[in-house]
Amino acid sequence: MAPRTRADGVHALRHLYASVLLDAGESVKALSQYLGHSDPGFTLRVYTHLLPTSHERTKKAVDRFFGSLGSDDSGSQAA
Repeated sequence: MAPRTRADGVHALRHLYASVLLDAGESVKALSQYLGHSDPGFTLRVYTHLLPTSHERTKKAVDRFFGSLGSDDSGSQAA
């Protein structure tokens, strides 16, 4: 039996935990706290490759915003 390494032990479990939370939209700041990192920048550098692509999320956010302008009954528009 091969010896255990960081790649198949607790480190892998932490990586899975981080990837699940990031995929669900959890903030890097919160994830940093959950993982016990003192610096969210460190967390971002380590796990940035796990962040879901923002292209589709950005498009949906803009579409929702402009769609909501047409349904505003008060007649006011956001700047």
